[in-house]
Amino acid sequence: MPIIFNTINTDLFLLRSIVESDINHVFKGLSNPDVIKYYGVNYKTLEETKVQMDWFNNLALQEIGIWLALCSPDNHIFYGAVGLNNLTTTHQKAELGFWLLPEFWGKALMAKAIPLICTYAFQNLGLNRIEAFVETENHGSKNLLTKLDFEHEGTMKNSEIKNNKFISLDIYARFNPQRQQAI
Repeated sequence: MPIIFNTINTDLFLLRSIVESDINHVFKGLSNPDVIKYYGVNYKTLEETKVQMDWFNNLALQEIGIWLALCSPDNHIFYGAVGLNNLTTTHQKAELGFWLLPEFWGKALMAKAIPLICTYAFQNLGLNRIEAFVETENHGSKNLLTKLDFEHEGTMKNSEIKNNKFISLDIYARFNPQRQQAI
């Protein structure tokens, strides 16, 4: 059964499922040099971005994740996206990812959205662990995760290749406060 997400409305934003008509917004974000500087994927054309849209759709259908559009409360302005992927019910964990269009940086949007995603994952998906892999040089995301009670667990040195050079990834994790042992 696919993962179903009902919208979350706050005074600051709306979290809703990503839909096909968001493709232009996703392309705008994932082709922006400032957004993709520390992000794992990027696209040069709108056509290439369809791969990302298919990926978003397949996550929920295959029950291995969910990605959400972060928009203005009236749903007229697309700010960015936040979600979970690599979800495994066997190990009760998923990987957190997020990005914002630069014009919305510094407005505490992710600082408010990520805890809601974590609560949803713990309460509705039965997860115990949410992990994030952050490029070591991405100090903004690392600071945000630390403020949101993610624990820094270590660094995987030279663990991936990006732009023809090795990069290191810092591992962060947040745990379900209601869980003390495996079920």
